[in-house]
Amino acid sequence: MSEQSLDRVPVRLQSVRYAARDTHLYEFVRLDGQPFPSCTPGAHIDVHLPNGITRAYSLVESGEQRRSLVVGVKRDPNSRGGSRWLHEQARVGMELHVSGPRNHFPLLEDASHTVLVAGGIGITPIWCMAQRLKALGKPFTLYYSARSRADMAFLEEAQALGDAAHLHFDDEAGGVMDMAAIMKAVPVGAHLYCCGPTPMLDAYEAAAKAAGLPADNVHLERFTPVQAAATDGNYVVQLARSGKEIQITAGTTLLEALEANGICVGASCREGLCGTCEVVVLEGEVDHRDSVLTDAEKASNRTMMVCCSGSRSARLVLDL
Repeated sequence: MSEQSLDRVPVRLQSVRYAARDTHLYEFVRLDGQPFPSCTPGAHIDVHLPNGITRAYSLVESGEQRRSLVVGVKRDPNSRGGSRWLHEQARVGMELHVSGPRNHFPLLEDASHTVLVAGGIGITPIWCMAQRLKALGKPFTLYYSARSRADMAFLEEAQALGDAAHLHFDDEAGGVMDMAAIMKAVPVGAHLYCCGPTPMLDAYEAAAKAAGLPADNVHLERFTPVQAAATDGNYVVQLARSGKEIQITAGTTLLEALEANGICVGASCREGLCGTCEVVVLEGEVDHRDSVLTDAEKASNRTMMVCCSGSRSARLVLDL
């Protein structure tokens, strides 16, 4: 993560703009009038809502010393209070709190070619990447899918990209985007980035593997968990800074046990998606369940997401 993060700052909801059916753009400015820390494409912020829920949302725009931050939020019919609250309760002028930006989905800006793949609201970090690459004059190709034209945010802007953008509408095409065909057209040495619903991401990973693309060049960001949180329990966590030991029992996540013992760990999604609760691991073997760390990062065993991951060893020592 290259940018400096804010722990939590008061902000004002400066504007709400229509982007597509059930999708709005929310713009935040700091109450103290100061700029936000620099943010890079793929970054997200945590929005702390008055109903006690904290949710991570990807930034639509990046850059240095930004006076405002903009996120795209699609109303989820199964919302547990995040997107539903923003769509139903949020009003321009409201004061909230945000933290971040943080980036676990960074863009490699010097790639020979970049392939961007987005589905639905997954366009938010992808669009940010596209704008950055365009500003740098770097070659890229955008593949963007939505259920219909009414559901596609940035439709006119994407059409203005000309041959660099391939737009797919499920209702007009009679089916989903052909991921295998996309992989066949990937230039040698290109880096790929994908964000969208789980079926799209699964197809993306499978097609990239079938095409023999280097795993290090294939990047993605999920907004639904791949695995259930580890609640097996029966291991001990030692907190290196205080020496305190906590017994993790079955049916309890590590984060829940830490909080029950008065240990404050920043947490947003609580599903291993945002990376807010990342903690340094000093000893022990982690049972990784998150969708943030790469396979190589998980194998290194240097950090873990305490909201969803557990332990394969009898003891974990954390830098807390």
